[in-house]
Amino acid sequence: MNGRKVVVTGLGIVSPVASELEQFWEGIKNGKSGIAHVQGMDDIDQYAVQIAGEIRDLDVERYIDAKDARKMDPFSVFGLAAAVMAIEDSGLDPSNMDCERAGIIASSGIGGMQIMQEQCLRAYKGGPRRVSPQLIPQMITNILSGYISIKYGFKGPNFCVTSACASGTHSIGEAMRIIQYGDADVMVAGGSEASVAMLGVAGFSALRATSRRNDDPEAASRPFDKDRDGFVMSEGAGIIVLESEEHALARGARIYCEAAGYGRTGDAYHITAPAEEAEQAARGMKLAIQDAGLRPEDIDYINAHGTSTPLNDKGETLAIKKALGDELAYKVAVSSTKSMTGHMLGAAGGVEAAIMALAIRDNVAPPTINYTTPDPDCDLDYVPNIKREMEINVALSNSLGFGGHNATLCFKRY
Repeated sequence: MNGRKVVVTGLGIVSPVASELEQFWEGIKNGKSGIAHVQGMDDIDQYAVQIAGEIRDLDVERYIDAKDARKMDPFSVFGLAAAVMAIEDSGLDPSNMDCERAGIIASSGIGGMQIMQEQCLRAYKGGPRRVSPQLIPQMITNILSGYISIKYGFKGPNFCVTSACASGTHSIGEAMRIIQYGDADVMVAGGSEASVAMLGVAGFSALRATSRRNDDPEAASRPFDKDRDGFVMSEGAGIIVLESEEHALARGARIYCEAAGYGRTGDAYHITAPAEEAEQAARGMKLAIQDAGLRPEDIDYINAHGTSTPLNDKGETLAIKKALGDELAYKVAVSSTKSMTGHMLGAAGGVEAAIMALAIRDNVAPPTINYTTPDPDCDLDYVPNIKREMEINVALSNSLGFGGHNATLCFKRY
């Protein structure tokens, strides 16, 4: 790409760790876990998996009218709240900008699972007349982009990217491309998810993809550790504001970093398992580095997909080695913040892009907590248990989704 320079000017987070940006970042730097026994499901003790990262501190009415929020699936509530935070953080004033040059790509991996589940139960018990007219508009994954657009009057590109756990990262990367191509000056992008519910917990448990450390929730997500036994489901949202450099400078915006590179590939291998040789995950990282006009030796920090599953962590370690080369791979700081947030599915890429921007801003690599037993297959520098103050000028963030979807973002100091 030889298009316009893109910068990050706003961040919004709704997460199990905290739902206020600086409080969230303090928690992440200091190894705070957001995982606990599920409180939002009355029958959770019937499930093999009883732990998750739930949203508990969000003041919904601070961001959304209570009457409107009651109609919305939680994934839209979380995503719209995070978008309001990000736009406020950016200092954008919709009344004083060309809203036809501002767009949205806000996504979800699953969408309105809770309203779909609730309305299915109502239909089975009471028949089709019991189904709400809100079912269809509230369950579709693109509705979040619609809500954000309507709230702010943004009339530019408006859609979503649904690619499972890579949705948030793909959304940010495609938004970056839109600005580079000159089709918009401002894009609001990221992901949201709210699948800690009967179907989500039961479905991932049936796949045997999730950790069963019900007696020790905060230690359950342990990426790259030899004793990892699966990921921990979480909910929340991560939304960021991207702008062309000239638009941001013209209004005197505070700039976190440059969104410099983007790579995306497909494994063409299996619907749930990553490809064993990790060639395409590695190629995605290489493409992001090349797109940014950089070299492997320029990378200081990688926010790994790092799900805490046996196959993902082994495969991603191999992918990093193939992307950077063995010698460089061992020198780069790699951490998985999913050790604290859990796996936020379609929201993960948005949250982790925000973490990458904050890591560059503050020169801090957040830790991988719960790293106690090294795994011979996972032998990189995972910033174990304690944050590391270090110079971070260039960072990568990886997301890998069911279906073989790989996406990598490269951010660098502005």
